[in-house]
Amino acid sequence: MADEQSDLVYPGGKVRLYVEDSLGEGLRVAADDQQAHYLLHVMRAKAGDAVRLFNGRDGEWLATIVEVSKRGCSLSCRQELAAQMSVPDIWLAFAPIKKTPADYVVQKATELGVRRFLPVFTRRTIVSRVNLDRMRANAVEAAEQSGRLDVPSFAEPQSLASLLAQWPADRTLIFCDEAGEAPSIASALANLREGPAAILTGPEGGFDPEERAMIRARPGAIPASLGARILRADTAALASLAVWQAVRGDWR
Repeated sequence: MADEQSDLVYPGGKVRLYVEDSLGEGLRVAADDQQAHYLLHVMRAKAGDAVRLFNGRDGEWLATIVEVSKRGCSLSCRQELAAQMSVPDIWLAFAPIKKTPADYVVQKATELGVRRFLPVFTRRTIVSRVNLDRMRANAVEAAEQSGRLDVPSFAEPQSLASLLAQWPADRTLIFCDEAGEAPSIASALANLREGPAAILTGPEGGFDPEERAMIRARPGAIPASLGARILRADTAALASLAVWQAVRGDWR
């Protein structure tokens, strides 16, 4: 297909937007209220300007703004820029933490390629409520900015016992155990079998002894150490994901 990008104008820079609608040559997409405000009033876009769109199913498409009104705008797909591809099959199961660190974890873990987030309540978890809408909004923004072609999914918050009871048998659970004897995470991952995996990190105060024993007793759970220093909950999640990507993921 011929390159149609040379004659296009981007509004203040190349904008990527995640949309729910199907994408394909000639298909129209209506921007939602927030997206329309961002395009028209923040980026000062106008009819004819170019935007990149993705929906997690149809790849990434070059689109142009074809209709602008007081109520919003619509875009028309012109050219496929990238075919759909998936991130490695890694999940992050984590104890919810305070709002600002939680935002950071979701944003950066999305950039690091997490496919699914699983908030898990433990005995030492301080946070009592999880705002999944806020988490998803952070994930969408991170996907737009990082060039990712999909957005992670989110499980409903659940207890640690419930998580372990329903854990899929074919998915390895890498347990970041800061209090017990365990090989380094790099060593544990080097010997890991191929297939889907997940990383489990605890709350600010760590897992209690009974929880640690319960996790270690789960078939397929692999304890791993993150080193000699005690890491904050948000640091532990991102550090372990970075090591996983380097050893087992798409950084290799």
